[in-house]
Amino acid sequence: MAEEETFESADAGASKTFPMQCSALRKNGFVVLKARPCKIVEMSTSKTGKHGHAKVHMVGIDIFTGKKYEDICPSTHNMDVPNVTRKEYTLVDISDDDYCSLMYENEVRDDLKLPPGEEGQKIKEQFGDGSEIIVTVLKALDEEAISSFKQATGK
Repeated sequence: MAEEETFESADAGASKTFPMQCSALRKNGFVVLKARPCKIVEMSTSKTGKHGHAKVHMVGIDIFTGKKYEDICPSTHNMDVPNVTRKEYTLVDISDDDYCSLMYENEVRDDLKLPPGEEGQKIKEQFGDGSEIIVTVLKALDEEAISSFKQATGK
């Protein structure tokens, strides 16, 4: 009997993060702050004394929880940048406990919940009206969540 090979992941060996020099980061880009994937909403650089490094002050919003994080690092240091992937799915159904049935090509997945709060409520309402909804799922650091939605066009 031939031994079967098992592969843990199918992401072609892509790392969850990659290093980027602090001074190269930009507003609206992504960065890992306090071990969370964040979108940079504010950045400022301060010059320091004669021999000190310029420091970069960053404010980021967690892309999954919306929580605000801040960090300061020397501009020459590297920070981790999460590999963020975006994928669009068609919303097929919403269960009573707010889990979504999502379809991509011919695969269906049922493991993601509606986003909490207003966004989830809007998706539910528009789906209930019979609209075809396309949701955008963000994936970073082994976490996935529905981040936004739109009505399908061409119907």
